Amino acid sequence: MTSLNETHDPARRSFIGSANAPGNEFPIQNLPVGVFRPAAGAQPRVGVAIGDQILDLPAAVSAFNGVAAEAARAGAAPALNPLISLGPRAWSALRLALSRALSAEHADERLRAHLTPITQATLDMPVAVRNFSDFFASVFHATNTGRAFRPDHPLLPNYKYLPVAYHGRASSIRPSGTPVRRPRGQRKPANEQAPSYGPSRNLDFELELGFYVGVPSEFGATVPIGKAAEHIFGFCLLNDWSARDVQAWEAQPLGPFLAKSFATTVSPWAVTAEALAPFRMAAFARPEGDPQPLPYLDDAEDRARGGLAVTLEAYIASAAMRRARTAPLLITRTSSANLYWTVAQMLAHQASNGCNLEVGDLIGSGTVSGPEKSSWASLLELTGRGAEPIALPGGERRGFIEDGDEIIFRGFAEKPGYPRIGFGECRAVVLPAK
Repeated sequence: MTSLNETHDPARRSFIGSANAPGNEFPIQNLPVGVFRPAAGAQPRVGVAIGDQILDLPAAVSAFNGVAAEAARAGAAPALNPLISLGPRAWSALRLALSRALSAEHADERLRAHLTPITQATLDMPVAVRNFSDFFASVFHATNTGRAFRPDHPLLPNYKYLPVAYHGRASSIRPSGTPVRRPRGQRKPANEQAPSYGPSRNLDFELELGFYVGVPSEFGATVPIGKAAEHIFGFCLLNDWSARDVQAWEAQPLGPFLAKSFATTVSPWAVTAEALAPFRMAAFARPEGDPQPLPYLDDAEDRARGGLAVTLEAYIASAAMRRARTAPLLITRTSSANLYWTVAQMLAHQASNGCNLEVGDLIGSGTVSGPEKSSWASLLELTGRGAEPIALPGGERRGFIEDGDEIIFRGFAEKPGYPRIGFGECRAVVLPAK
């Protein structure tokens, strides 16, 4: 795992004043990367968020040397993949060069010419995703959802032995801000004799942490748990939209399919694994009596520092709330510290059968529910499958998501002595089914 270095120095400040503001998501200790267009009709290219600005990375290449310059040149592309493909040495060299050039101490004033206000830019999909897998790594979410469908046996016997997951659909992953169309599918409520086909009646969100693979693995080979973290480039927020009524009917016996594949929303910035190094923590403490991970999923360093403290929040803003200019309502707050399985365990398990990892693969944590109801990270859990609706400002109620609702995710890592590291928003408005 990445050790701390000068780029993590909490005293380092940027010559870009907004990066030093308290509560700012993108201080100089963060430097997340994404893909943006500075103006209508402009070609997409890689940018770095700093304060309320985006640095045009390929345009600023003359400010860098050596490997860092090579990484900056790779930013002249409509996705992060060419830059990511250069590997960890290049990622780290670029981060160090950016940290120095943007610092108040060194202040490379040439960079000012290559800044665009975030509010004036269009943010695109950051990574061209090759493959998508979504895990089920919160034991609290697994127990809650299991109880909803299997009251007598909520947690299946395999759960505490392996990180359960499903293979998703990469073609329907979209960046924050892209509307989501309500899906159609087969539904069969208990009170109906036969299934029918139509718009999902129980549309839900799932508040997740996602991560991008940066180092591929060989076809047929495994990834040792102690090396798994080295394959991760960066992290994002992820909404694994779910049609719960379609899911309940189709997931017998093979699991999620059309209930999930219609849309997945990701935040536009990739927060690098290196930026999150100060927020590493011990892995989730398994309760006494739980089985220990099998050897291929067990590593002393991962037990000591494989956890990650990222706070995750979900908000809702109905169409009526937006018309009335009412602030989005916070409906849950949780933490990735609640994950029963670490990201390294997920990645090692993904490759444990010899299935090769590819640069740009996206892996989701699964719904990051915690132990208390206030930290449950889907409406399925929060509303008891719709039976206990949430009250919204203005008198509206929600058991599941309705057309016109906007779901907004926010995430950040913070601890005493370090600037807060933000992820930007992951948001989408739900449109009616066609």
